Order: sequence, then C-alpha cells, then structure tokens
Amino acid sequence: MSTVGNKHPAKTATRLITGTLALGAGALGYAVGIERRLWTLRTAELPVLAPGARPIRVLHVSDLHMLPGHESKQRWVSALNELEPDLVVNTGDNLAHQQAVPYVLRAFGPLLDRPGVFIFGSNDYYAPKPKNPARYLMPRGKKKRIHGRKLPWRDLRAAFLERGWVDLTHVRRTIDVAGQTIFAAGLDDPHLRRDRYPEIAGQADPDAVLRLGVTHSPEPRVLDPFAADGYDLVMAGHTHGGQLRIPGIGALVTNCELDRSRARGASRWGAHMWLHVSAGLGTSPYAPARFACPPEASLLTLVPRPTPTREAETETRRKAPSDVR
Repeated sequence: MSTVGNKHPAKTATRLITGTLALGAGALGYAVGIERRLWTLRTAELPVLAPGARPIRVLHVSDLHMLPGHESKQRWVSALNELEPDLVVNTGDNLAHQQAVPYVLRAFGPLLDRPGVFIFGSNDYYAPKPKNPARYLMPRGKKKRIHGRKLPWRDLRAAFLERGWVDLTHVRRTIDVAGQTIFAAGLDDPHLRRDRYPEIAGQADPDAVLRLGVTHSPEPRVLDPFAADGYDLVMAGHTHGGQLRIPGIGALVTNCELDRSRARGASRWGAHMWLHVSAGLGTSPYAPARFACPPEASLLTLVPRPTPTREAETETRRKAPSDVR
C-alpha cells in the first residue's frame, strides 16, 4: 500500500527554510556588496524647450551622500565631464560626513567649470543617524524627525559659488546656457519643510527657452505651484528611486508624498510640465544597500516641444468657449 504525501515533512521544511535564508543572504550580499557600486548613467530625451530652440544637454546629479572613502564614486562622477553637458543640475544630499566637503569637490572636479545650479537637501544640513528601517514604511505623520550632527553645508555652498555655480535656494535667476536663456528657480528642502514657495511665486519668464524648477524632495505640494506658474521641467532627487525595488512591482516607498510610480525617471505632471526624479548615487551609511535600483546620474537631452498640427489647432479653436458678449 503506497503512502500519499511527504514521508519526511520536517526535512522538507528545514530545506525550505535553509533555501529561503540562503536566497535572502545572497540578495543582501549582492545589494550591499555589488549593486550599490554599479554606477549607472541613464539617458532620456525630454520635449520641454520652446519651439525652435537648440537641444540642451543637462547632467542631473543627486544624493551623493559622500563619505571620505568613496573613491570609486568620486572618480566616476568626475569622469562625467567627458559627456560635455551644457548644464549641471545638483539636487542635493551631497554630504554624509563632517569631513566630506573636499571629497564632494573632488568628485565634481572639472564639472565645476561648467554652468551649474544647485539646492541642498536634508543630508547637506544634518548627518545621517541609525534608524529603524521600518520607519520608511510608516505614514509620514507618525514619524518623529531624527537629526544627526550639523554638517558644513556653508563651506560647500561657498566652494560651489566660488566656482561659478548658482544657488537657486528661494531665488529666480536667468541663466545663459549654450547661448540660450534659461529661467530657473529653486526651493530649500521640502522634506525638512524649509521650502518657502511664496518667495519665488509668479509666472515664469515666457521668453526663456526653458523654465526650470529645482527641488530636493519632489513633494506634490511644491510641484503643483511650479506647474501653475508655467514651468516646463522640475528636477528633484531624494527618493533614491525607492532604493530597494521589486522587479515587476517597482519601488515600495518614496520617502515622500510622491506616488511610487514616479520614484525615478521622467513623468508628466499636469498638462504642460515634466518631472525628472534622480535615483541618486548614494545611500545612508546606515543602510548601504540597493536592489534593482543601481546608483545613477542622468544625462537629459532637452529638445523643443512638438508644435501643434494644423488639425489640432483647428480642433482646439472649435472646442474653445465663445467670447463673452
């Protein structure tokens, strides 16, 4: 008489547990030991310029979270100068250590000789501290802010300014890039609620070939006014792309109010504006792992918006409300 089923359930369970633990340990080893150093250049073409404008190449760098020992990261970022971007946009979280300023400057190296703009993030102001990873899965309203020691962001700002980069924190600036006019404005970090959008509120310059907004954390409450003021593109970081992504599902969290589908890359925000979120180049030293989300910088080729076809223009006029009489 045959016996149906497993004759040794205890052994099967042991093998299953052992296999699961081995798989988890392997994934963790890959995330910590390999992927977090797989420096990646992403490229994209965005139709955000005024009709007739010449293409502009923008290098987007974010979230270096630099430590003095990050030598391979410093070399890789410095080599991005070979891409010959027309503009460098730095969306913050450069520092992770009180002595990291010289190493951030070493990383940017020759890029500091190119036109550049920057704002700061929370980890430019405060050093990271050990935190329970489960905090990232908690609703934001239940999180108590934990700040580390103050970081020398003023020294970093002074060095950037000395090399010619423009601090966009709560200012509006007109910048010449490759012989064309860009109108740009930026905010202090919304993640720390340091943003004061009223200081830059108002319609962006309609005569500029590009109206660019810059923020560290891509909070919808600041993206909406940028869109309402006529900006063509907003660039941000902060999310780390989710940092740990599940293939086929994507990011589990964004660490802000932005929806998970926009955790990295380009997406539309409203009828006119584009949003580009960098997954960044670093991690907190207390969570040094990335999975299915390698560290990245982005080279964006900005091109003119498509001009409406005559049929589309006719349809728009047909659907427009009549003049008030």
